[in-house]
Amino acid sequence: MKKQLTFTIQHRSDVPKYQQLVNAINEAIAKNILVIGDELASVNSICKQHNLSRDTVFKAYSVLKENGVVVSVPNKGYYVASETKKVLLVLDTFKAYKEVLYHSFINNLPENIITDVQFHHYNIDNFNTIITNSLGKYYKYVVMGFDHKSVPEILSKITNENLLLIDWDIRSKPENNYVFQDFGKSFYEALKGALDLFKKYNSITFIYPTFTNHTKETIVFFVKFCKEFSFEYEVITDTKNLIINKGTAYISVSDRILGEFLEKCRDKGLEPGVDVGFLSYNETPMKKFIYKGITVVSTDFKEMGTKAAEFVTLDKPMQCYVPTTLTIRESL
Repeated sequence: MKKQLTFTIQHRSDVPKYQQLVNAINEAIAKNILVIGDELASVNSICKQHNLSRDTVFKAYSVLKENGVVVSVPNKGYYVASETKKVLLVLDTFKAYKEVLYHSFINNLPENIITDVQFHHYNIDNFNTIITNSLGKYYKYVVMGFDHKSVPEILSKITNENLLLIDWDIRSKPENNYVFQDFGKSFYEALKGALDLFKKYNSITFIYPTFTNHTKETIVFFVKFCKEFSFEYEVITDTKNLIINKGTAYISVSDRILGEFLEKCRDKGLEPGVDVGFLSYNETPMKKFIYKGITVVSTDFKEMGTKAAEFVTLDKPMQCYVPTTLTIRESL
């Protein structure tokens, strides 16, 4: 059965016309407007209706055929071959808490949705390649961005209603769909929740190693907290010769530092939670078991994955923040 689709080609858009046609057909399949066995409109009719060249329409149909979305029957036409929806999840790096997000995301998707995962590693060329090569191949795009001036331009190639930004509110636009965490005020409120524990110590040191990509917004609110409650404090970026001092509480955004901290405590005979304190950023499944338990400030990555899955399955706009909470354990 041949079905006529209602869609508009934006002739002045930065998105190529063939790509707009690919996106329209993929979206129609995802929304069950087109189903397996349906015949697509002929090349000639698409050309006439939308003022497109035959080469443009042929290129769009070829991309769909290459991706297994449609099949061509000689002397007859093009037919929908698959109702499977594909989603692209783009993360920064692979870490334990990203695994929590990933499993929450895929476990809340129906069986007919397949998720491909890519990692950009904060490399803009890699990021551009991932996005550019994925255009037209996916129903939805769930992307963890980073601080680079070219990110918005690269993401503009994706139709806004098909794009969800997650984790960090950086280089986003007001119209973007998003599920973010708050690295500023919520972090500050979490520190206030541990105020009495921090008072056990003479000073607080924020370990912010040069190799981290964690937002500096947390440092701003850390300094605000220390000044407001009259704590002696410092921010360390050079961790090559990290010294652990008795009577100091440490905050770290790097799990690599956590291992080094515990090792130095053992060597110096210092008891975490008594002689020194430690607050780690980002919860992982193991932190409740490490030593006697590591105090953590973290967003809910499971909830972030669930919300991202809702964006995909409900096909509705989404703009929300996932709460950041403090989990107190023996290390502080």
